[in-house]
Amino acid sequence: MARPLRIQYEGAHYHVICRGDDRKAIFQDGRDREEIISILSDSLKIYSVNLYCYVLMGNHFHLFLNTPLGNLSEFMRQFNITYTSYYNRRHGRVGHLYQGRYKSILVDKDTYAVMLSRYIHLNPIRTEEFQNAEVRERVQYLKKYPWSSLSGYIDGRKRSSFIDYSLVLSAYGGDNREGRKAYWKVICEDLTSGIEIKNKVLAKSILGNDAFISWVRDRFLGGDSREIPAIKKIAACKTKDDILRAIKVETGMDINKIISSEGTMRQMAMEMLYREGRLRGTEIGKIFRVDYSTVSQGRKRLRDKAKKDKALASLIDKIEKRLSI
Repeated sequence: MARPLRIQYEGAHYHVICRGDDRKAIFQDGRDREEIISILSDSLKIYSVNLYCYVLMGNHFHLFLNTPLGNLSEFMRQFNITYTSYYNRRHGRVGHLYQGRYKSILVDKDTYAVMLSRYIHLNPIRTEEFQNAEVRERVQYLKKYPWSSLSGYIDGRKRSSFIDYSLVLSAYGGDNREGRKAYWKVICEDLTSGIEIKNKVLAKSILGNDAFISWVRDRFLGGDSREIPAIKKIAACKTKDDILRAIKVETGMDINKIISSEGTMRQMAMEMLYREGRLRGTEIGKIFRVDYSTVSQGRKRLRDKAKKDKALASLIDKIEKRLSI
């Protein structure tokens, strides 16, 4: 089995997900949920971990947290073993409760803290049960959902002492009445517009912008760690700036001119961002101010042209070789 990517350092932020073994339930009733929240609160104190958001679902849970001491593994081991022991005793069972080890995604808090908090808080209505439900029904259910940190974000009377609300609410005016009101307004907007982060996670391991990914790659990739599949993907992935810089060097064209133009050069930039930068079509579309279908069609046209145009194929090859250096 491939080793997971585990990057730990002082001050790191993570999105952590734990699922039940074979996707089975890890909570049978409210008592189980109350117990895991109590264990979570205790574990946070023991390991000096800061928690920003959480949600408990039927067969999994999500956490958004920060480790000032760089001790995620120790914290999660204590937390999960303690709850598993409780659960097995209470329900007369033995063995594993969770599906392998927890999943942790390293998060660039400056770019994604707010989006991640909203994604986590929307989990209770991101189920088959609410797939076709009216917005009003989803709003009411989400607002009353008891097993989430959302209630403290929108109602100061329901704040929990073990949750740090300041990081997220600072983006909405602060940890005050107006900030909570603004946060809830955006959550309600997300119910209709939707919010997704999975397609922004690199190699199932890092959620961050180009600068953050470059920093992680430069600081943590090396030695035996390169044998981890996720790190190989990260090491191979180039940032948007890397790619646009290589295109500029090989073509002599100004990047802003390429972005604003139409035709082969823009299509090539789109293809390189997709192939070498692992950007999605929608992300590339935002760079060039076009929709997803235009990106897809442009990339296809470029590939068709390259099959017939040796000079174009050679240029693409030169850009790829420059990016591999």
